[in-house]
This record gives sequence, C-alpha cells and structure tokens, in this order.
Amino acid sequence: MLRGAFFHDGHDGHEHDDIRFFDDHGDEGDGGGGEGLDVTWALDNVELTTVGVDVGSSTSHLLFARLHLQRLTQSLSSRFVVVHREVLHRSPILLTPYRADDGLIDVQALERFGPAAYAEAGPDPKDIDTGAVILTGAALERANARAVADLFADSGGKFVCASAGHNLEGILAAHGSGAVALSHQRGDTLLHVDLGGGTTKLGLLRDGDVLATAAVHVGGRLVAFDAEELITRIEPSAVAVAAALDIPLSLGARLHADDRRRLADALVDILVDYVNGREPSDLGKGFLLTEPLQLNGHRPAALTFSGGVAEYIYGREPTRYGDLGPDLAEALHRASDAGRLPARPVPLAEGIRATVLGASQFSVQLSGNTVHISDPGVLPLRNLPVVYARLESAGTDASAVAQAIRNGFGRLDLTEGEHPAAVALPWRGEPHYDNLRALADGIARAMPRSLAAGFPLVIALDGDVGASLGGILKEELDVISPIVSIDGLQLVELDYVDVGELIQPANVVPVVVKSLAFPSSAVVPGRTLPLQT
Repeated sequence: MLRGAFFHDGHDGHEHDDIRFFDDHGDEGDGGGGEGLDVTWALDNVELTTVGVDVGSSTSHLLFARLHLQRLTQSLSSRFVVVHREVLHRSPILLTPYRADDGLIDVQALERFGPAAYAEAGPDPKDIDTGAVILTGAALERANARAVADLFADSGGKFVCASAGHNLEGILAAHGSGAVALSHQRGDTLLHVDLGGGTTKLGLLRDGDVLATAAVHVGGRLVAFDAEELITRIEPSAVAVAAALDIPLSLGARLHADDRRRLADALVDILVDYVNGREPSDLGKGFLLTEPLQLNGHRPAALTFSGGVAEYIYGREPTRYGDLGPDLAEALHRASDAGRLPARPVPLAEGIRATVLGASQFSVQLSGNTVHISDPGVLPLRNLPVVYARLESAGTDASAVAQAIRNGFGRLDLTEGEHPAAVALPWRGEPHYDNLRALADGIARAMPRSLAAGFPLVIALDGDVGASLGGILKEELDVISPIVSIDGLQLVELDYVDVGELIQPANVVPVVVKSLAFPSSAVVPGRTLPLQT
C-alpha cells in the first residue's frame, strides 16, 4: 500500500487527497516516535505497491513491484525519485488469447487470467497504489482493445492507462529493456530493436536519450501453428510475404520447417533494410507502420534486442511456442554472420518483460510558489499526458517553441486538441521579457485546437517563471481557457500528472507524477550475435 506523507515546510496542516500518512516504516520500529511513526523519515520517504499489465501481440503478463521513493534534499528540493525497486511477483506468461471467430482479443480468458495472477501474487487490488495497462503491437489494433484496458483498470487498482502507439511503445521498450541506461553508461549511440509478436520497434539512442523511433510490421507471431504444425493464426503481413515467396498459407494447412525458414529470412531481409537506413524493397515499403527511422548521421556503435524473440536471440529460451520466433532469431544470426547488421549486438537484462517493467511509478512533487492559476475551480486535474518540448535555449523564437511542442505530441502519437495534456518546458537563462513572450507565443501557436475546445492550458516548467508566463498568456495573448502555469517541477516524456488543488497561503499545488520505473542495470551474461569485422 501507499505509505507516506508530503507537506510543504511550514504548512503541515494542509493535506492532499492522494497523499496519506505512513502507518509504519517497515521493520525499523517506531523510530523513537513512540507510536510507530517516525515523522522525520515519513516526510522524506514514500513506498508504493505497483502493478504493470502488458497485453501484447503474442503474450500477456503482469508484474508486481514495490518502489521506495525519497525526496531529493539538496537545495530543499521537493522532487521524489525512486531509490529502490523490488520486484514482488512476476506472473506466468500467457499467450495472448484471440477469439477464433473474429480475431478479437478474448476478454473472458483475460478476465480469468488477471484475478489468478493477483491471487498468486498476494496483494488485494485495493492495496495497489498505481500501475499501468499497456496494450502493444497487434493487440492494440484490435477493435476491443479499449475494453481490455478497461477490464484491468476497473478491477486492478488505480491505473494510468498508456495505450501505447507504435512510437510510444518504441520508447517504452528502449527504456524498459535497459537499453537507454546502457547507452548512458557507454556514452555512445545504440540502435535498439524490440522484436515482438506482431511488430518490431526501433529506437535510436544516444547517451541516455531516445533520439528517434520507428515501427515495422515484422514479428514472431505473424503466423501461429499447433503441435502438428497446422496453422491456427495468420496476420495480413504474413500473407503478403508468403504470396511473394509462393508459400500457401491457410488456416488448418501445414507449415513445414523449410517454409518457416523462408518466411523468417524474408521478414529479416525487410528488417535489415530498415535498421541500416536503406531504401526498402517494394514489398518492405508496405511493412512500415510509422515514419522511417531518422539516423541523421548517427552511426550505432552496437545493437540491443528485447521482446519475445530476444529470448531466442540471446539463447535464454529453448522452447518453441508454435510461432516464427525461433526462426526469426536464427535468421538474424545468419544476417549477423554475413555482416549485414549495422553494428555488433550486445546483451541486455530484459527481453520479453521489457515493456511490463515500464509499469508506472508514483511520485509527488510540490510546485514552486511562483505559479499562475487563472481558475482554481478547474483543479484537480488527473491523468494528463506530459508532452515534453525539447528546446535548444531560452532564446528560442516562437516558431521553434511551437514546433518543439508539435514534435512532442507526435512522439507520443497524440493529436493536439483531442484530449487535455500538460506541456513540459525546460527553462534556461534569465527570465527576460522577450524570452517569456516568445515562449508564450509559441505555446499559443502550437495548441489552437486545445484552446478552442476550452481545455485547461497546463504548463509545467522547471524554472521559477510560472507566474510571469501565465500572466503573459492571459493578459497579453487573451487566452480564455483556464491557465495552470506551474513551476519548480521535473517532468520527462512518458510522465502522466495529476495536479491537485491550490494550497493557501503557500500558493503551491501538489503534483502527482506517474512516470515509468526502468531498470538501472542493463547488461547480463547471455548469448550474443557474432562479432562483426
């Protein structure tokens, strides 16, 4: 359960609905408090029980964890960060069930799987503080994907639902696998390949940042078959490849080993073109699900893999599960032997569970007191996705600010104006009027549909300029929508935020940040693809 308290120094009579007192703090006794409560420890520490739910093209599973968050005490910071993550339980991995008649996800089968996983793990859903339901790959494309997300969200506790689009899933996979952390450890450029059941996500990583992502319709479960090699499932992209190879595919027909190898080789040929940044074949052009990966002159120093197929690539899984996963892994080994991959592959700690390790964490921040909230009645606001605008400098002009915000929406597969969002802006330099006015102009230009719809304009800044920026938006640009301009925050891409009610007289707002708990350790021993010369 959630254990913790958060108050602004000097105003400890103010509580927030989402924040509760510690009932204890583990096995450390009462800390001298006499009533089982060490107030000093409780003010600076929060423990959470979380769950991640991943319903993917090929497999579905849950992961339960306990997170210990601690306040950064430097400079009296109010930012909580994860200092320890303990995995409490990993559920069995279920082959994602699909209905035979219409190909939709079998919700009833998942309804049985979810409670069984909770019962095995131990916690009651009411004891789960936060979590994420993540639908990925082909599962996300099914017409009843929303019903599946609602199934777990309604019964599993308090959730933020990140129904990942292809680019967002690419970011999730790169972080959850440990590839982003590895790129930071190495200080160089990596190309991450998340090879799942229905899709492959590519991520270009540089020194801890995800520079670009893309997705291709290549996966291990585009064709599924039973123990007698009789085909039980066919995805459209498999039909296209089989037709090009003159391989007959039909439900109930037999798929022989040599045809599996030919299919796998053809799919890897398509993938190899994209990871090398080459023009794909006519057949391969139809497999791209996003814009092509933009390498922009970056040359990867190494490749990393995650997803179900990675378990075969790294030699961690010996069992076949009636699909093309092992065949794709062997085809990639052959491509590596032939020197066709752009760099040497290296192992990672997580493969098939990379995405579920992106189960959301929970942290609490308190804004600075230089905020602008034009209508306190719009608060609280909940589950706002954070659109991060990557600005080069404080002196950036309005057009560049607007484009940075638009790019932020695009990276998350969000459409501006469809739903409320929080725009996170880094602030550098002095708070000169010209810079603040350019920032305000850029925000207004980038969000016309949101403003027309009357959505609250939520701006989150790391520098203490929230009040000045909000004043310009309201008084000079005549923004009518409610303005929530808050500062003193550290938000990143993939955060979701809840903004609480204004606390007076401190003039601050509590902000609940639901971001992603990623592993800090990236490398483990395992089978690697052969070193290229």
